[in-house]
Amino acid sequence: MESKVSRRLTQAIAPEVCEHIYLPRLLREFESGFPYLNEINQAHLLMLHANGLLPDAAARTLARALLQMEEEGPKAVQLDPAREDAFFNYEARLMEVAGADAGGSLHMARSRNDIAATLDRLRARDATLLLLDALLVARATALDKAGEHTATVMPGYTHLQAAQPITYGYYLAAVAEVLGRDINRLTHALEALDTCPLGAAALAGTSFPIDRLSTARWLGFSRYVDNALDAVASRDFAWEIQAALTIGALTWGRVAQDYYVWATPEFGLIDFPDSIAATSSIMPQKKNPVVLEHLKGKGGHVLGLLTASLSAVKGTHFTHTVDGNRESMRSFWESAEESLRCVKLLRLILENATPLRENMRARANRDFSAATDLADALVRDAGVSFRQAHHIVGAVVRDALDRKLIASEITSDMVDAAAKQYTGRPTALNASTVARCLDPEIAVKARVSAGSPSPSKVLQNLSDQLQSLARSRAVVAEEQKRINDSRVALKHAVHSLLQGSR
Repeated sequence: MESKVSRRLTQAIAPEVCEHIYLPRLLREFESGFPYLNEINQAHLLMLHANGLLPDAAARTLARALLQMEEEGPKAVQLDPAREDAFFNYEARLMEVAGADAGGSLHMARSRNDIAATLDRLRARDATLLLLDALLVARATALDKAGEHTATVMPGYTHLQAAQPITYGYYLAAVAEVLGRDINRLTHALEALDTCPLGAAALAGTSFPIDRLSTARWLGFSRYVDNALDAVASRDFAWEIQAALTIGALTWGRVAQDYYVWATPEFGLIDFPDSIAATSSIMPQKKNPVVLEHLKGKGGHVLGLLTASLSAVKGTHFTHTVDGNRESMRSFWESAEESLRCVKLLRLILENATPLRENMRARANRDFSAATDLADALVRDAGVSFRQAHHIVGAVVRDALDRKLIASEITSDMVDAAAKQYTGRPTALNASTVARCLDPEIAVKARVSAGSPSPSKVLQNLSDQLQSLARSRAVVAEEQKRINDSRVALKHAVHSLLQGSR
């Protein structure tokens, strides 16, 4: 028994190869890649016919067969792992529908190598657009919620210790900034995707007089990959997207970690509805933040997938190889799918997190988060250096802790006592000045430097970010329209070719 796909191979493929390589790959890739194979074949058909490489009759027969296969869908193709991969299984069905001569003629001037490279780019382009859509929605949600909470005072943390007072809106504005950079990285990667490998053939082009720019444009690409070897050897567009997704996933997990801590009774800063929580099988009082745990864990998962992709390529030759181009892409698809889920869950968290305003305000008041403002007042009003002020306020806080006082209970006498100890003279700050400095709401409003949490600055930042969001939406919408227009034009052209036979 000979190979089903080559007369060079005089033996049938070993059952173990079918079972452990070809069948799993077919089950994993054929259905997801089927729409793109249709588009690639239709674009190639139009190009061959337009350049006189296929006679009218054969071209129309193929047009009819390709449209029939598209309408039937992937389930109509009986997958046979002895035919190795998606391409040969698709071609076998095409030859059944169009006839062996017409069906076999479509592979003129191309290879599985450039077909696979083109399919990867088409599929990655759609995946990236889906991710961008989800990120745009998540950023819009963060900005909307930030606008609602520009005056919702809470402690800001460093090292998980109360640092300085901020607002919940300020925090969300920072999250929106990061999401904007995630969007920019993927938008840049989308530009790098906009080159078509089709026509590169195996690695060295073809002797047939093909028009690579034509097939590129039918498929919604602006240009083709200049070097045929590079076209089939490289998947760095995928690694660039995957790297961007990994950076994003790590950040999304860090945001989830903040919420994870803030939602505990010990912090009591955030509450979530029951619809995004789970309970315990044994402890009836439990309300577990499983969505946050999922987001935190996925950062490590996506990082591992990037490592797997790059590791699969390391040490491969710079040409088409299964390990370099198939195994590396397998992790990419999973990364894109998991990241899309993560972005949608992040939006769910941002939309449904409820800040517990009174608890936030009380904790900011209790945890000495406005101590820096008291030190700043000493510099401005008492004529001491900041380092001296730092020592004075540090001593005041230590004194308050020893006396079990909260920040709002610190008095001007305590400040003067510490100042005399470290500078030999009192500060002359009156009680109202000390009280104002230690009021978190006043402290937030006083921060007027660029990028600070004062409500006026946050509102200004939100206005700028909304403009950035609008620009990103316009870029993504334009790209989606361009691709959709090319798909409509491709279908119209194939139908027109078929109708020419009537």
